[in-house]
Amino acid sequence: MQRVEGRTMVIHRLLLKVVMLGAVLGPYHNPLVAEAADYPITKRGCQSTCGNLSIPYPFGSRDSDPGCRHGPSSFTVDCDNSTGHPTPYLDNRDSNLQILDISLEHHEMRVQADFIGQACYDSAGYDASSSNFPTLTLADFRISSNKNKFIAVGCDTVASFLDREGNFAFGCMSACNDISEVTNGSCSGIGCCETSIPKNLFDYNISIYSYKNHTEVLDFNPCSYVFVTASGFYNFSSGDLSELEIDEMPLVLDWAIGNITCDVAKKSPGYMCTENTNCTNAEKGWGYKCACLEGFHGNPYLANGCQDIDECADPNKNQCNEVNGQCTNVVGSYNCSCRKGYHGDGRNDGKGCTANPNPSHLVQILVGAGAGTIVLLFSAGFRILGIQKRKLIRLKEQYFKQNGGLLLQQQLHEHDRTTNTMKIFTAEELEKATNNYDESRIVGQGGYGTVYKGLLPNGTFVAIKKSKFVEKTRIEQFVNEVIVLSHINHRNVVKLTGCCLDTEVPLLVYEFISNGTLFDRIHNRNKSSKMSWDTRLRIASDTAGVLSYLHSAASIPIIHRDVKSTNILLDDNYTAKVSDFGASRLVPLDQAELSTLVRGTLGYLDPEYLHTNQPTEKSDVYSFGVVLVEPITGKKALSFNRPEKERGLAMHFLSALKNNRLFQIVDGVIANEGNNEQVREVANVAKRCLKVKGKERPTMKEVAIELEGLKEKPNHPWMSSITLHGEEELHLLGETTDPTVYMDSSETMSIAPSDSMKNHVMTPVNSGG
Repeated sequence: MQRVEGRTMVIHRLLLKVVMLGAVLGPYHNPLVAEAADYPITKRGCQSTCGNLSIPYPFGSRDSDPGCRHGPSSFTVDCDNSTGHPTPYLDNRDSNLQILDISLEHHEMRVQADFIGQACYDSAGYDASSSNFPTLTLADFRISSNKNKFIAVGCDTVASFLDREGNFAFGCMSACNDISEVTNGSCSGIGCCETSIPKNLFDYNISIYSYKNHTEVLDFNPCSYVFVTASGFYNFSSGDLSELEIDEMPLVLDWAIGNITCDVAKKSPGYMCTENTNCTNAEKGWGYKCACLEGFHGNPYLANGCQDIDECADPNKNQCNEVNGQCTNVVGSYNCSCRKGYHGDGRNDGKGCTANPNPSHLVQILVGAGAGTIVLLFSAGFRILGIQKRKLIRLKEQYFKQNGGLLLQQQLHEHDRTTNTMKIFTAEELEKATNNYDESRIVGQGGYGTVYKGLLPNGTFVAIKKSKFVEKTRIEQFVNEVIVLSHINHRNVVKLTGCCLDTEVPLLVYEFISNGTLFDRIHNRNKSSKMSWDTRLRIASDTAGVLSYLHSAASIPIIHRDVKSTNILLDDNYTAKVSDFGASRLVPLDQAELSTLVRGTLGYLDPEYLHTNQPTEKSDVYSFGVVLVEPITGKKALSFNRPEKERGLAMHFLSALKNNRLFQIVDGVIANEGNNEQVREVANVAKRCLKVKGKERPTMKEVAIELEGLKEKPNHPWMSSITLHGEEELHLLGETTDPTVYMDSSETMSIAPSDSMKNHVMTPVNSGG
């Protein structure tokens, strides 16, 4: 009986998902079929369908003449007739991308894809034979960022979405302890999670991580699943935790012509927009799109493809009065008029066409109407001005409260600060300074906002940080950054100039730092060659001085919590300026530890912090240790392009020291400068910062003093040696059972947490933040 009920539930779920697929795809099929009956969508003599798919030019069948389609192979439809029912595939049938629909109006294509990743486990641990990590690569078409979702299913799952070049990574985490905690239809992070995907994405790799190899949920969730699919298609069910029944998912792709803009294309011989069309640029200049002008319909890529719509033939397409009015079709539009003996504009506006009045009465009516209109206009004008002024005042008050103005005032008052040291800018001043936030003024983007370069009337350049969101948590981070910066007075910290609270999103105004980030200077090979060892050591020493000041010299100790090379800015003289205090926390003098949600950036996170959820000054010391290794090695803190054992820079660095291979990983730019002694001593400082146990790490004050001494110390021809010993290296190299980060052969990152993390969800922070 139970087997019968189980099969019934599975069949029910499959039927439900088939219905959902029809609902998702339905709106894209009907318009194209209807349009095909009104006007041609393909060139004369070319194949226009494959099964139920209409093939509009610039797409064309592989079996047709090459002139039936646009040049690139991406516009080729391979019609497979081997199964008895014609099945269309993108480019060729080996791509496994079955075309479901091609939309001329939206410049979208829906395909059926089987790129579903899964990582499975059994009682023995990870089961490689049942796991799969797909990679999707597209030549010309981008994955639609607003029509797809990245979804992970599982109760012990951290899913990552990586681009092929390794330039960015993002994802989501899903966790639960028991099937009773799961809610069907909800992908909120309990059993299922989802997130948006970035723009201009042509390919991706999927990685799946697990904290405990599903050991605590194995009885009802043996596998984790990850996939990208059309928004609204997937409806989560608790039964999917035991086995995901769906083999293929619909995926929405954006398409455009070429990789040049309209202005360039119009001057080229291959320009494809025909007469009565309009050309628009695809996002970020990735090609252009053609569309029929208003009043025309058809295929804008065919000669005479956009044909005039006769609005008068269809009452639903014109607004002319049907009683005493008449409609006249013109090219691209229509006109409404009244029949003879009637007057009006001929439109169906409730009055329609009325009979012409007696001429003598007409003059009286016009004079009275004119005088009344003048009085009414003056009265209405004064009233509207008053209403708009009151609305503007209320709106600014609303923005002030929404942007945390009251909370900021309260916090500044409690910490004995005033806003007199900061300039309060108006929205108009900052709009003028950034040319209305023109894209050309963007100098940086992160997880919490966008930074613009602005020019004030006095000729001073400033950096204006515009938050992306206005949720309560974001406002608290904004207020927190203002409070933290109000306690900092240091030449190596980016100075806060002012703020603006009467806009929809809060704004912070900083001094402008002109030479980019330390991350960019180290990892851009053209720029890193200009950074000598002395410059790198000076930057490291200055940064250590800032963190030492935050921990021990500020009026209230401050933990930065997101120390990384992208948050260290450089001026024209390569002077370090520490920035981004949105994640920082003030530590009251009578409170040594602060328990909070884990925040930071993968690759820089303190393993002890991950274990205890308690950030301390030693958490910043560990992160600084990773930053210190970057200028020594020229390597990124975390990179999936490196071999498996070298992906985490901290572990790779300590392993090299232990095996006396330091100068095999030293950046070639500084390897031949004759500073081997200093490099070894700085490496020794980094090694002590990277100890697993926080109490065994030095303080930032000790680190700053030591680096300052090394900076002033002349080099000697002899080189000191470094002896590695102790438990901490064994921890990081995965030789004990203590919490550690490791990579297995499936490129899965696992973090083995303590009992205190069993019910804790860690949200990775965007590395640009």
